[in-house]
Amino acid sequence: MPHCEVLIMGGGIIGCSIAYYVSKSGRDVTIIDKGEFVSGTSSRCDGNILAIDKDPGFDSQMSLVSQQLVQELSRELVQPFEYRAPGSILVCESEEEMEAAQQWVNRQKNAGLPFRMLDRQDIRQESKFFADDLLGGLECATDSTVNPYLLAFSLLEAAKMSGAKAYKHTEVTNMKHEHGVFTAETCNGVFTADYVVNAAGVWAPKLGEMLDLNIPILPRKGHIIVASRQEHVGSRKVMEFGYLISKFGGRRQVDSLTEKYGVALVFEPTESQNFLIGSSREFAGFDLKVNNEIIQCIANRAIRFYPKMADMMVIRAYAGLRPWTEDHLPIVSAVDELPNYYVAAGHEGDGISLAAVTGKVMEELINEKETSIPTDPLRLNRFKERTVSL
Repeated sequence: MPHCEVLIMGGGIIGCSIAYYVSKSGRDVTIIDKGEFVSGTSSRCDGNILAIDKDPGFDSQMSLVSQQLVQELSRELVQPFEYRAPGSILVCESEEEMEAAQQWVNRQKNAGLPFRMLDRQDIRQESKFFADDLLGGLECATDSTVNPYLLAFSLLEAAKMSGAKAYKHTEVTNMKHEHGVFTAETCNGVFTADYVVNAAGVWAPKLGEMLDLNIPILPRKGHIIVASRQEHVGSRKVMEFGYLISKFGGRRQVDSLTEKYGVALVFEPTESQNFLIGSSREFAGFDLKVNNEIIQCIANRAIRFYPKMADMMVIRAYAGLRPWTEDHLPIVSAVDELPNYYVAAGHEGDGISLAAVTGKVMEELINEKETSIPTDPLRLNRFKERTVSL
């Protein structure tokens, strides 16, 4: 019966980041996953460390801290993870969006973030493939990009070098908490621990139920297309301004299918010169099947912004589940009624963005240090007064 100080349940990028920071602090760490490591949400997403799409204030400041930590990790970790920091842009297709973008930039600049407006000429210089009628947009200079797989595995390898033990194909079937010790029964033996971190993403509620904990996270499905073309399309992340409206649940002037599936352009060039195109948002339970109607809708949206890219070659498409909370903030928290049990989940589409700061804060909480960011907005019990409703 292996005993450890800290048992981390969930081997995605969040769990790997926590394993890295906690083991580096000198704690005895074990990390387990029910399948292969980095095979869930972390393997079905793009790789951005963004502030551009975060609500100004706490949300965007949390992203900035994470960006700084990832920059440090790019120097600290032995294995490189395709880190680049080219900034990112949002493009606007109407005067109304340009006005809203100006307000967004003003709010972000007032919060001390490096944002600026872009005019039609700036957009032309960004890519010759853009539609001629785009009016402009905005830029965040500090946004960076990584390969999520490589970053997660780099963190995991570094954690192992600090003594962490990792077990894959180790699904938790039952949990108990007695006399201050947690017991996790798994299909790969029994593990005991003094501290437990539930970093299981969309599966976090299932683990919580084993100890009568309500963790209000739902799976939100998103599709991504992997495509290529012969010429260089662009060097950095591009989103349409409507992505913000879609993310925060507002109404957009789009066709009914685009509205139904929450489709908004997200374009990301990769190190291998392919590019990822998204995105969609829908509640469909745990279904991971690719919906061709949505793929067509995403492709049409891409061609609206990049009409000269209609000859792109689609290599493949996939869908992933994002762990959604109703206020769009993750849960990074101790559990008041269960001492030494922590939750680090619910990052929705921001898991890659916020992995580093989540790992660091979890280490600080476990070691009872002052935290790098305020954690009050991330507490689990903020949901006590509410019920999740769709």
